[in-house]
Amino acid sequence: MEQTNPLELVFAINEALDYEIDDRQIVTIRYKQDHWIQRLARKVRFRIPEFRRISMDGYGSFVFQCIDGKRSVREIGELMVEKFGEEANPVYERLLVFLNHIEKHEHFILKVTDTH
Repeated sequence: MEQTNPLELVFAINEALDYEIDDRQIVTIRYKQDHWIQRLARKVRFRIPEFRRISMDGYGSFVFQCIDGKRSVREIGELMVEKFGEEANPVYERLLVFLNHIEKHEHFILKVTDTH
């Protein structure tokens, strides 16, 4: 079986993901808190918001906005170096850890293809 170069992977944003981008270009993920216990607690007047919001930092927001189902990890890394310069280093190690986390654990993105 042929080993895939991780820098050639392409990802797309999960269409089911609810997110917003503010005027500072910061991405905020919105999780609907709709478990039956949360709904019940709201009915008895507990202050449980309908949504939980988690904001990404500047790097994460930039990477997230670069994910379009066409760009490879290598291309996104190049854009990071272009925007952040030396601050982005070690760019590919950080980028691969971040992408793996938001794909496998958070399900924010989906792998589109293994080849570019």
